[in-house]
Amino acid sequence: MTALAVPAGDVRLAGDLIEVPREQAVIVFAHGSGSSRLSPRNRAVAEYLNGRGFGTLLFDLLTPEEEEVDARTARLRFDIGLLARRLAEATSWLRSAADAPAVGLFGASTGAAAALVAAARLPGDVAAVVSRGGRPDLAGPALAEVRAPTLLIVGGQDVQVLGLNEQALAGMDDTAGHRLTIVPGAGHLFEEPGALEEVGRLSAEWFAEHTRR
Repeated sequence: MTALAVPAGDVRLAGDLIEVPREQAVIVFAHGSGSSRLSPRNRAVAEYLNGRGFGTLLFDLLTPEEEEVDARTARLRFDIGLLARRLAEATSWLRSAADAPAVGLFGASTGAAAALVAAARLPGDVAAVVSRGGRPDLAGPALAEVRAPTLLIVGGQDVQVLGLNEQALAGMDDTAGHRLTIVPGAGHLFEEPGALEEVGRLSAEWFAEHTRR
């Protein structure tokens, strides 16, 4: 694992990169509300993807100073425009600096909305998107512009978020191959035995199908 400072506009954000041979795709993670690159759930999925031959980049979407503000106000975690811009800038940097042949985005909670907006802005740089328990509805009008095949993974017990994902899917381009998959018995955090492993398996299969030429 390589610790690095990811350039995103006028800030540098702490990140952890696991590289693989250059012919393999790299998956960039966008964490959810109030979380960071140290999210144990995202790291578990990243480790699963590493075991399947993918590189991964987990990085903080906020600076330490911004995280302090967000801890008090919970405001920045819902600033999808800010998060998406930084994710898009980091993705463009990764394509150039790491010479990654393909990049996929994996988002959780509000990070899923940021991933979808970034994918809409970078149609040539994002090969596929996976959302885990995400809020794709927060991507707004950008949903209709997402061309990267997107997999929405939701726990069967996460009823409210499931409804939001169904509505979001209905607003996406139905010719792009987007899909909603339910993990039976799982809640919002996928803490049930085997639930997170199923997220890893589904994600690996999706990225393998859509990022490898």
